[in-house]
Amino acid sequence: MEKYKGLEKIVPIENIRYNEPMKNHTTMKVGGNCDCLVEPSSIEEIQAVLRYAKENGLKYYIIGNGSNLIVKDEGVHALIIKITSKFSNVELQDNYIKACAGVSVPKLSRIALDNELTGLEFACGIPGSVGGAIRMNAGAYGSEMVNVVEKIGYIDKDLNLVEISSDEAEFSYRHSIFVDKPELVIVYAIYKLEKGNKEEIASKMDELMTSRREKQPLEYPNFGSVFKRPDGYFVGKLVDDCGLKGYSIGGAQVSTKHSGFMINTGNATCKNVIDLIEYIKQKVYEQFKVKLEEEVVILGGN
Repeated sequence: MEKYKGLEKIVPIENIRYNEPMKNHTTMKVGGNCDCLVEPSSIEEIQAVLRYAKENGLKYYIIGNGSNLIVKDEGVHALIIKITSKFSNVELQDNYIKACAGVSVPKLSRIALDNELTGLEFACGIPGSVGGAIRMNAGAYGSEMVNVVEKIGYIDKDLNLVEISSDEAEFSYRHSIFVDKPELVIVYAIYKLEKGNKEEIASKMDELMTSRREKQPLEYPNFGSVFKRPDGYFVGKLVDDCGLKGYSIGGAQVSTKHSGFMINTGNATCKNVIDLIEYIKQKVYEQFKVKLEEEVVILGGN
């Protein structure tokens, strides 16, 4: 771990963990350890950590809330740079909100509500952070980030701070330029919202959260939707029609509440989760000739 010790001159030691279990940093609660995990609290710290990693030839990955992530059981020999609530400043001006990448999406939607701004109601239950939501163009209930994001700030491969418009981010379904270029590190987003009625906004958010609680297995560790929605199909129905609702491998199970979700019943391994993902893909293709593509990012095994 000696090669990571220089980070202690960049980031407070309480924000650095060695040999850290990654199951503590993913919403699915599975996975092995990483060599080192660091939580920067400013753009300058992020730039300095990236510079240290590059100068010392360290493999590194950027993660957020871990809602779309699993790490293999054997762990990942790399530096994990986690953008968390330690980097979560929010600024408001009229109907604009500038949020750092570590702000949780539910918190962001709550801030919009408190300031009588409408447009982020759809996001009130999305379990990720701003950075991850921008990267994947997260969405729910007929809306997605592209509809409300005005500008995005990121650190480029040369460690410069760059700001682009939403159009330049090349958003599409669960995709953006940041998926194609993982070396770009999102650090903030500026949202353009509209003035609204606070009671109406709150009512809509309550309605959406009630729907989530009724239809989604929020009482278990999960990572939201496992697969991207294929054109013309609903994943949950495809999985249902294959007779896989409730099907399990080890501690990983297709939710009995919503077949588009996978849960950790308590003792799942990353291998259980990956094996179940592959089994679902195989069965759906065999029966319907539909190729499912997972939203989940898998790290490790190296």
